[in-house]
Amino acid sequence: MRINTPVNIFSRYFYPMKKTMDELERLSPKEFRDAEKTSIIVLLDQVRSGLNVGSIFRSADSFRIEKIYLGGYTPLPPHREILKSALGSTETVEWEHAEDLVPVIEQLKANGAAVYALEQVHNSIPLAQFSPTKGQTIALILGNEVSGVDERVIAACNGCIEIEQYGSKHSLNVSVCAGIALYDIASKLRQ
Repeated sequence: MRINTPVNIFSRYFYPMKKTMDELERLSPKEFRDAEKTSIIVLLDQVRSGLNVGSIFRSADSFRIEKIYLGGYTPLPPHREILKSALGSTETVEWEHAEDLVPVIEQLKANGAAVYALEQVHNSIPLAQFSPTKGQTIALILGNEVSGVDERVIAACNGCIEIEQYGSKHSLNVSVCAGIALYDIASKLRQ
């Protein structure tokens, strides 16, 4: 039996239509800077790849986090690789370089932040079970692509969060970890 349904109605109800730029309601850089932020701060501990750093900036913009600290030899904007993957988010997300992250961690904790390394350690909190306290700033540390978060930095934290994995590899790309963790924590803080 043939139904005489106009194509545009069929398409609208059976095939998802991509949203227009106006429908996405993106903030301008000025609107972003003035907007209320999600109470998350990211610290990058010796991340080597500018492409990873740029991707983390982009995720940070997406979830409207407060700030990124770029630790040690982590590349800094306007590094070519950062700009390639950040797509302008280095102009919206506040950032600062810190040669040593331990004093930054100590200051964040003194200001009431809970500081967690995203790392595979004994007694880590599985991300799915992590329950951030509403109103408290969460500082999340992501580490080097090969060696992870430095032991000295881990020791300065309140604890560690781990993304549980079930495959044959023991790690995820640092920018993928950032996207997963930022989405999860931001969602929990905004509930």
